[in-house]
Amino acid sequence: MTQDFTPTEMMTIAAARALTNDDVCFVGIGAPSAACNVARLTHAPDITLIYESGTIGTKPDVLPLSIGDGELCDTALFTVSVPEMFRYWLQGGRITTGFLGGAQIDRFANLNTTVVGPYDKPKVRLPGGGGAPEIASNCGQIFITMALTNRGFVDHLDFITSMGHGEGGDHRARLGMKTKGPTRVITDLCIFEPDPVTRELTVVSLHKGVTREQIKENCGWPVRFATETVETPVPTETELSVLRDINARTKRAHEAA
Repeated sequence: MTQDFTPTEMMTIAAARALTNDDVCFVGIGAPSAACNVARLTHAPDITLIYESGTIGTKPDVLPLSIGDGELCDTALFTVSVPEMFRYWLQGGRITTGFLGGAQIDRFANLNTTVVGPYDKPKVRLPGGGGAPEIASNCGQIFITMALTNRGFVDHLDFITSMGHGEGGDHRARLGMKTKGPTRVITDLCIFEPDPVTRELTVVSLHKGVTREQIKENCGWPVRFATETVETPVPTETELSVLRDINARTKRAHEAA
């Protein structure tokens, strides 16, 4: 019988399931890193994980604190310079999937990690884009992991740091972008995918016990639901065990540091 699980665990495991053995994945720190390593330790042992600092094929035993964490270089097949990482690997079209998060997202999966409020006098100044704008543009597809809240899922972005589907429709293609952009947004309550035509985010799967009303209450725009929404399969014993083990190892390692 499956154990009880938290919404964050459901989000992480649902994100992990989206990956395959054949993926070459550009990994973000935090929830994306947890998801990618759960995939590596369960159903996708041959996945290639790449971090922005230039580590290729890394297999961390604990989750990194940052892209500069020594755990990444120590467990990588090899490490390249950051210019080579971006020019040869990313811009060269060699990365199938990018995993991103953000402070804010809109209905077309554009991300803001720059400012909330006017750019010159913002209410909140965020960490910035780093490599995320290039990842969003050049990876074959993008998966986004974020908790579903009114604060994060907003009707209007004050600043677009990383382009999703822009204004919707064929906006990416009109700008000459040849990659798919965001194909899935995994939250702690549900999974969104872009509508095939409008590219507006649409709920395709609800996590166990979550209602449509909960999703509507936590989203800053009028939510659309797919004609046939399904229930997200609950985490298996193995998936939960692997996720909890790596989180426990990570906690012990960081507390001892």
